[in-house]
Amino acid sequence: MPSEKTPSGIKHRAGKSEITRFNGSRYRMTDAHLHVLNFRQEMPDPQSLVRAMDRCGVEKAVIFGLPVVKIWAEFDREAPDYYLSSDSRCYYYSLTDVMVHRFVNTLPKKQHHRFYPLFCGFNPVDKFAIRDVERIYNMFPGFWRGIGEILLRHDDLTALTYGDTPRINHKALYPIFEFAGEKKLPVLVHHNISSVANPHYPVYVFELEEVLRDFPNTTMVFAHCGISRRINVPFYYKMIERLLGQYPNLHIDISWIILDEVICPSGIPDKNWVRLLKKYSGRCCLGSDLVTRFERLGIELSRYDPLLDMLGEEAVLDICTGTAEKLYGKQ
Repeated sequence: MPSEKTPSGIKHRAGKSEITRFNGSRYRMTDAHLHVLNFRQEMPDPQSLVRAMDRCGVEKAVIFGLPVVKIWAEFDREAPDYYLSSDSRCYYYSLTDVMVHRFVNTLPKKQHHRFYPLFCGFNPVDKFAIRDVERIYNMFPGFWRGIGEILLRHDDLTALTYGDTPRINHKALYPIFEFAGEKKLPVLVHHNISSVANPHYPVYVFELEEVLRDFPNTTMVFAHCGISRRINVPFYYKMIERLLGQYPNLHIDISWIILDEVICPSGIPDKNWVRLLKKYSGRCCLGSDLVTRFERLGIELSRYDPLLDMLGEEAVLDICTGTAEKLYGKQ
């Protein structure tokens, strides 16, 4: 996910002015991946997001907090504002979901339909977590549209977070996936496909596949297609194409560094990814993955234009709005 201070590795394309990028994509979108709290669990003015969405032609947004908070350690002279800002640890933080509820309900009711809120404030390696999931779901009935973003294998963040290593096939998550299937709640997961120590081989793909097989009635959304910093698995599109072909309950979101690092590494969309996204457009959505910093919404989303320009009208409608609406729009 991008830092609150820096963009997500944006490669500026020639011929598109800064003002144009600020005003967003040429395509109307639903931002399917947006954090409304940061690693300090601070929440900006909700109206600032509405203004940014209106300016950028973003009709709706899938929003959530962050399941962890960064500690301001005694040895840090300045308060950290990102998980990589210092060596201090992170811990799981359940109030994030209450703040998301407050974020939406601070806005006028006429704006509520534009937001699809998810909840994520539980410890994914604690077998009591299902209790916390049921509590927050029942505390605000009819409010939640899904679960996520659950942060599981996440390179440096995994190392900095207290507790066992979170992974998608941890048994503490199994009753949560069962619950999600029963309630028809899509589950957005960040689960790195590989390790920084072994960046060229998808060592953790079997963990994802275990869950996809064991919970065929639970809809999983694979955030960033499992990519992360310093991971360089070759023929990435082949792996994603195989997973989509084999598991009908799997969806993907195009967000964060997957665009610049994998799909358009030279600034030009890879033809294999164009073909894949056309084929599976009904199971793909895209998002900014902003951690607050709503003023950057247009810049982040305009990055997708060169890719969208190469897709047909049907695929563009699916990826920009249709898939997100299908996943999260059902009450």
